[in-house]
Amino acid sequence: MDLFTLLTFTVAYAIAVLVPGPGVAAVVARALGGGFRGAFPMVLGILAGDLMYFVFAVFGLAAVATYFGPVFTVVRWAGAAYLLYIAYRFWTARPGAEQMKPKTEGWLKTFLAGFSLTMGNPKTIVFYLAILPTVIPLDQMNPLAFAELTFIVVVVLLIIGCGYALLASYARDFFKSPKALGRLNKTAGAMMATAAGFVVFQH
Repeated sequence: MDLFTLLTFTVAYAIAVLVPGPGVAAVVARALGGGFRGAFPMVLGILAGDLMYFVFAVFGLAAVATYFGPVFTVVRWAGAAYLLYIAYRFWTARPGAEQMKPKTEGWLKTFLAGFSLTMGNPKTIVFYLAILPTVIPLDQMNPLAFAELTFIVVVVLLIIGCGYALLASYARDFFKSPKALGRLNKTAGAMMATAAGFVVFQH
């Protein structure tokens, strides 16, 4: 695929990822509550969801995605419910000398939370099934172009997602006292609950 098209896609995708939404809110909240290591599996889950929609768009599976709309609705509600559960865990955590954050959720659970969040995120759906075809000539797709675009998706999302997680994690490090960390946990809980609300109510 020509360089101009690749650059156009990179810029469009970077803007889409950078704009705060349920994914950004969830990653930041997870990093505030559990540090970078706690948020990284969620970034990977979001990436997996993005790649699935990318495959849908590239191989003309938009109709399939539409047909299975009820399934995605179930996934959206399940993801929102899990985000609310994490929000509750953050909000009720009691930082102490030996425990200054809620117990880390399992890697797989956090990954699946990010994945389900993306699969039910209207912003992601609109980008891949409506905007992407206007940026990329999908009729000219070949194995090399697919590999190039996949590489761009992986690199851009990891850089931006991990960037948000690192910034939130560093912000947490500035607050060392249990009282301050308790406030951060409540902030993380509120942000996670907000992300769940976005997932449910965005159309």
